[in-house]
Order: sequence, then structure tokens, then C-alpha cells
Amino acid sequence: MKNYQAEIVAVGTELLLGQIANTNAQWLSEKLASYGINMYNHSVVGDNLERVEQAFELAQSRSDIVIVTGGLGPTADDLTREGFQQMTGLPLVEDKESMKKIETFFQNRGQTMTPNNRKQARVFEGSTVLTNNAGMAPGMYVHYQSCHWFFLPGVPREMKHISQEELFPFLEKLTGKQRIIQSVVLKFIGIGESALEHLLSDLIEKQTNPTIAPLAQDQAVVIRLTARGETKQEAEEMLEQTKTLILKRVGEYCFGENDVSIEESVVQQLNRLGYSISASESITGGMFSQRMVSVSGASNVFAGSFITYQTRIKQEVLEVPSEIIDSHGVVSHACSDVMASNVAKKMQTNLGISFTGVAGPEEQEGKPVGTVYISLVDNGELVVSEQFSFTGNRNHIRDRVCLKGFEILYQYLKTKSNYN
Repeated sequence: MKNYQAEIVAVGTELLLGQIANTNAQWLSEKLASYGINMYNHSVVGDNLERVEQAFELAQSRSDIVIVTGGLGPTADDLTREGFQQMTGLPLVEDKESMKKIETFFQNRGQTMTPNNRKQARVFEGSTVLTNNAGMAPGMYVHYQSCHWFFLPGVPREMKHISQEELFPFLEKLTGKQRIIQSVVLKFIGIGESALEHLLSDLIEKQTNPTIAPLAQDQAVVIRLTARGETKQEAEEMLEQTKTLILKRVGEYCFGENDVSIEESVVQQLNRLGYSISASESITGGMFSQRMVSVSGASNVFAGSFITYQTRIKQEVLEVPSEIIDSHGVVSHACSDVMASNVAKKMQTNLGISFTGVAGPEEQEGKPVGTVYISLVDNGELVVSEQFSFTGNRNHIRDRVCLKGFEILYQYLKTKSNYN
């Protein structure tokens, strides 16, 4: 069976400018893996005829399958057809069925169709038209000089419809679903990418199938495992074996797989223990609470929070004694500990967590920017009272403080679950 090498070319200046994200390529790559198609390249090109043609020529020279998204609309800057025609010399013709559909669209809405909409019905002579049941511009398949070209609209909803109804069945026949590619992402917290890679260095060096790829993300360090097998079951079994080896070494840092977030894992653990939590947020200003309530079912375990940003509010709402503030300041172990204890009492929750510190741009109470205190109280007992020093700009520091709070919570709850 042929080992097909594929790439995706996305056309649209808006992608280059960062005005929209190229989610089409991400979605397609994930789906195509199940057909045993190896994705070797992603490229993005703006709405410029010469550069579109150059991108197509490069794709033609190195790939067996090229999927193009975008540039099939009615306006002058939709140049996908023109770029491919310039490269191949293939004539464009108007597809009658597509044209009829476009005309009907405007008639049903009582609108006058402008002449440029006819452009959307133009297809390459001899091509296979891929019906677009979610929009107007059809997709196309062209076999050109041993390369399989697929042209899809850039609108994600339309692209997905055509892919599921036309592209994937076509590819299944083309490839015979050679080898199945399955992936799993393991997520870790409390350990850096370099440290994680060091602990797994021998496994990474010996990797063949499955492959092991450590990656750094904003909210976690992740390892992506990818296996190829003759069947889905075979690939999944290989993944499970490799995952077991990895978790034996670094499982204490692993909080979930694939799309699971750290806050989801925390909520799951709270539910498992039958625990409730509340928060007192100063430096984080509600970020912790926002992430908690983003989890479905969080109301079962999360009572609420006090955003005690000003010193006066810490005193009046959380009843932090003035002598603590006078002696230690609001950026201190003492203040943080009382904030955690008192919020749990007032909210009547098992756990209380607090965040106080200096986000910048200037130092506070003689404490440098990045100084942070996080405390955790469990049924009246202070179980965590830690000081940290973070670097970065104001929002970066606040993000890292919030993430550190979830890390502390996850590790504490995990230990408590194991103990119970």
C-alpha cells in the first residue's frame, strides 16, 4: 500500500494577520490521521496570486495529497482557482448544479444576485465536484500529475460538512484506510518540560512506534503519544503500554489526558472526596473563580469567592485583624493564612484558598514584584502556606499565580484521596 504524504495549504491574508486562527488545519490533521494519512506540512499564504501559485507549486513538488482551504468565494481576493489554473493551465467551467443552487439561494431570500457570485460555481474541467450542503461554493477534487488535490471552502462549518460528506469517504477509497494513527495527550503540572524530558530520556531516545513528543503549553506540560497500527485496537494497545511505562515514572505529576483541564481535574477530585471550597482572591482578582465556574458541575463543590483587592476590604469583609496588617502587611504569610481560614468559615466550606501578592508594576510594602503568598485551609487546619517569586509582566504573573493555586489544590487533594 502506498504511504501517502499530505499537506494542507490555507489561503487567506486574515490568517497571516492573526485576525482568525487556522483551526481548519488543526481539525483536518486530527481527522486525517484515522485514515493513515501522514500530515507533513501546513502552510498559509495570503491573497496574492503569485504567492498562491508558488505555494501550490511547492506542495505539488513534495506531496501526494494536498488539501486547500479558503479562497473559493466570490470576491476579487479569492484567488485559489486562479492560482491553481496559473500553475496547471487547466480550464475553468461553470458547474450547472452549483450555479442553480446559488441562484436558488438568492431567490429564496428575495435578494438580487450580484454577477460576481457566478465565480463560486466555477470548477476545473474534468474535476469531481464536492457538494457543499452548508454553503454556496462547492469543493473540488483534481488529480494532477500523480498528486491528489482537494479544494475546500475556508468557512469552518462548510469545510467540515464537505469533509465529512465528500472528502473522507473519497480518501477512504483512495488509501484503503492503510494504517490507523491514534494519539493520546498526557498532561502534567508541577514539573517543567526539561525535567520531564530528562526523566523519560531513555524512552524518548528509543521511540519508534509509538512516538513520544514532549511539548510545553501555557497551562501544562504535555506529552503526545502517537501510535500506528493495522487496527484501532492495535494502536490503542500500543499507546496504553507506553502510557503505563511513562506514568510509572512521572505519574505523580499527571493530572489528565487530552482535553481535560487542571480545573476539571480539581473539580473531579473535590466531588470524589465530597469536599467544598471557597476562595479569597487579591492578586488574582477573580481569575481562580472564573476558571472554577467554567467547569460544568462546579456548583456542587465551589461555593464562591471574595475578591478582596483593597486592604480595607480585607479588613471589613474577611476580618483580617489590623494588627496583622500593621505588623506583617497584606503581602505576607500571616495575612494569606487568615484570608484562607476566614473565607472557609464565612462560606462554610471544607477548604479555603487565598491569593495575595504583588503583580506590579511597582513593589508593595517593600516586597518586589512577583512576590506571592498562597494558603490553603482544610476544615480549620492550615495545610499549605507558601511563598513564591514569579517573573514576567503583570498579567503573566497573575496567570501563573492562578495556575500555581490549582497545582497546590490538585496535589493536596490527590494525596488526600490516596490516604483515604
